[in-house]
Parts: sequence; structure tokens; C-alpha cells
Amino acid sequence: MVLLYAVVIGYLLGSIPFGLLLTRLFGAGDLRSIGSGSIGATNVLRTGRKGLAAATLLLDLLKGLAAVLIARALFPDEAIYVAQAAAAGAFIGHLYPVWLRFDGGKGIATLAGIMFGLFWQGGLLFAVVWLGALALLRISSLAGLLAAASAPIAALMFGRGEFLWLLLGFFVLTLWKHRGNVARLMKGQEPSVGQK
Repeated sequence: MVLLYAVVIGYLLGSIPFGLLLTRLFGAGDLRSIGSGSIGATNVLRTGRKGLAAATLLLDLLKGLAAVLIARALFPDEAIYVAQAAAAGAFIGHLYPVWLRFDGGKGIATLAGIMFGLFWQGGLLFAVVWLGALALLRISSLAGLLAAASAPIAALMFGRGEFLWLLLGFFVLTLWKHRGNVARLMKGQEPSVGQK
């Protein structure tokens, strides 16, 4: 039951569609009818509202972090297990929110927050890979995929093998949600950041 509570807490936090809420609140339209139709920060950026994109990125990251930290605080005796359960709930909640007919974002910012919640070293490596790849390659989807791939590697690097299978699962889900981006990348058709 403790693990179930942790999953529910994580899912409820993860499923909050901050990108959609912020763009509606500030009159930027329905995010699902813009660009890729995703509810994440990259698509919010396509509205031309950089402040809203930054806020979406931060809030999506914080909900992943909050899910893990709240579960650990509520159930300290089962900290490792509830952290993973809450992380899974938050990630799946962001990708498949019940409020949006299970059509959510692609999970990179939320995964970054989860990584910081599970072990800060992994979060730091994730952030370095994500931001470094974005600065060098200027392709948001590729930077996100590389960061997601770094998550299970970080578990091995920092001796946190208990998180390995969870993070491998997250990477597989990330690949699935980015399957359209991967197809465009292979064709050389994926737009760079700022490109119309």
C-alpha cells in the first residue's frame, strides 16, 4: 500500500500540464494546436514566449523532484522503494496524464527533476549532458534523448545500481515518446532550436 500511495502521489504531481496551463493563462492559445502539439517547454517556446517556456521547464522539473522528495519524507522507512515508485508515477503522469486523455509531454524536464531527487550526482550529470548537447547541437530532441540515455549510465557511474532498471525503463519510454523526432533526425529533417 505504501508503494501504491507513492505512485499515486507521483502521478498526480506529474500529470499537472504546466505548459498547457501557463499558455492558456497568459493568452498564448492552446498549446496542443501549436508546433508539435506537445505540452512541454520546447513547444511553449514555439509560441514566442520565452518566459513561459522557462517557467514550464522549471515547473515540469520541480514536479518530478517534488514527487520523489515528498514520498521519501512521508515514508522514510521505505525511502529507496517509495522514491522509485513516486518517480515512476511522476514520469508516467507527465507522459500520459489522465486529464488530457493520456496525451502528455515527452518527459525530459520531469526526468531531470526525478534524477535530482533520486541522487543529486545523477541529476547534475543529466543537466550537464542536456544543456551541453543543446548548446552544441541546437536540437532540443537530440539533447533530451542524450540526457535520458545518461540517466542509467549515471546510476552505474555513481554506484546507484538500485535505480538502473527504473532509469533504463524511463529511457525506453523517452525513446518511444520521441519516435517522431528520431525519424526526422534520421532523415536530417529535425528543426533546430529557434527554427520556424
